[in-house]
Amino acid sequence: MPKILFVDDDYEFTNMLSTYISMEGYDVESSNSPKSALNLIKNNNYDFVITDIRMPEMDGLRFLQEALEIKRDLTVIVMSAYGTYETAIEAVKRGAYDYISKPFKPEELLLLLKKAEERESLKRENNRLRMQLKQESGLDNIIGNSFQIQELKEKIKRVSPLDVTVIIQGESGTGKELVARAIHDLSKRSEHPIVAINCAAIPENLIESELFGHARGAFTDAHTDRAGLFEEANNSTLFLDEIGELPLNLQTKLLRVIETKEIRRIGETKDRKVDVRIIAATSRNLLDDVKEGRFREDLYYRLNVFNLVIPPLRERVDDIPILLKHFVLKFCKKHNIREPVIEKATIEFLTTLRWEGNVRQLENAVESAIILCDSGTLAVSHFSQLKARTDEYRDIEIDEKDMSLNKAVAKFERNFIIKALAAVNGNRTKAAQLLNISHRTLLYKIKEYGIK
Repeated sequence: MPKILFVDDDYEFTNMLSTYISMEGYDVESSNSPKSALNLIKNNNYDFVITDIRMPEMDGLRFLQEALEIKRDLTVIVMSAYGTYETAIEAVKRGAYDYISKPFKPEELLLLLKKAEERESLKRENNRLRMQLKQESGLDNIIGNSFQIQELKEKIKRVSPLDVTVIIQGESGTGKELVARAIHDLSKRSEHPIVAINCAAIPENLIESELFGHARGAFTDAHTDRAGLFEEANNSTLFLDEIGELPLNLQTKLLRVIETKEIRRIGETKDRKVDVRIIAATSRNLLDDVKEGRFREDLYYRLNVFNLVIPPLRERVDDIPILLKHFVLKFCKKHNIREPVIEKATIEFLTTLRWEGNVRQLENAVESAIILCDSGTLAVSHFSQLKARTDEYRDIEIDEKDMSLNKAVAKFERNFIIKALAAVNGNRTKAAQLLNISHRTLLYKIKEYGIK
């Protein structure tokens, strides 16, 4: 049953119309005070509001403006008496659905309401179809038919329209940013671009300014006022990649932003309101970091309202053929190369690998193979760089008296870090880049493994 609010200072007229319209199957409320009517609009969901254009307490144009500020998509019909025709036209320009001139027959108003109902029904159906199309296109970049990926997509659809914080967990290269962008694209904030930052990629002394901005003169190189990423992401989504790398002092400030929805630029004393949805991602086990004092427990639970875990590629090998096909088409188009036939042995070989770098590693391997492919067939031989990596694993010595997998992985990781450091003459920054980990993580592992 559609719900209607009548707003008119003429009590008898309002009562007469309310009685007639309610007999036609509408749920009708009335108010003789525009200010009281605005409170009713705040606290109720009306399908239609019918208001007079001239009222002593507040004129109809001001009432229309304030009503639409409360509920932007409210359907408002204005009633105009003799001499207020131009005002009624102005009301339609400002967002009213239509107007009806007094005096009118109740049947005329009823006909106008029926037309408004039809329009609202079409709008709802249009929104439903748009949302369905949005969901399909928003998930296009998340490729795979495995049950793990189908389950992930369903969770993305469920959480996207809800304005809650999300933590995305997954190994490096699994596609955490793709998932974050899909959530944003399916959300109510998608009209504005998502803002992304990798917390591991920015030096500790710069990340506060990057996030919160600064005032002119706040520090040596602050020559002008500068808005931070929180302000840039106002009314949108801020994606904090590798949130586990955020220094503890900034974790405290991030917690305050989540709780108060306010930020303060470096060098300022005034807070600024921001409306930002936060999506965070990590390749670390944040609960372990909480236990070891590297991550604030209160911030973890503030962020972890909804948790998404992206499976590593080795746990969804059924998706490798479809991913391979996708990347082959992508890079053939990019490099203007004729699409090769993929040998069955190639697919079988790729499904046997561990894929430490996950989908990103597969993508890079396919691009390299497409460049090397000088025939019409994509063969195992074109993935020579992957074959070299598998030989490294075969060279790991196995102690039959101690078959601990954790110890074997730790030994391999230690040796791999030593090799990376040697390759760049001990430059830890370059070694971190080579290993595709943050500088902070590398320092932690050097200390953990006692590497000198």
